[in-house]
Amino acid sequence: MTTLRERIGTALAPFVDVRTPTAPENGDGSFGFDYGAVPFALQVVTLTEGLDVVSVTGVLAWDLPLDAQVRSRVAAAADALQFGSVHLIERDADADVVLRYSFPATGLNDTALTTMLLLVLDGAADARGAVAGTPDSEETP
Repeated sequence: MTTLRERIGTALAPFVDVRTPTAPENGDGSFGFDYGAVPFALQVVTLTEGLDVVSVTGVLAWDLPLDAQVRSRVAAAADALQFGSVHLIERDADADVVLRYSFPATGLNDTALTTMLLLVLDGAADARGAVAGTPDSEETP
């Protein structure tokens, strides 16, 4: 039987290069990939029998100079996002911006699972451009 993690890897294969941990026996079962210049980590967690949850985390920006303009762009990106939440992680004079989204995937067929994942990833790519101040661009950190 194919696991949910394997189904997700197969669903994403046409769109991303999936990176698996070098020591999966020591890891948490997550894997990484880039989509729209956003590095992601994805993990499948079984909360209880019959309830598998997919958790997606993407780094939208890192080491941004922390100022009112960045805070405003992050807030606007968070408001525009349909799937997930945007978090501004402040450190002294700079900040990182992370997107997180989790959803129950038990019972989703392959088409619905792929659609859900692509909605999240496309939203994150758009949010990245908005946070970086360069909508529709994949060239800035």
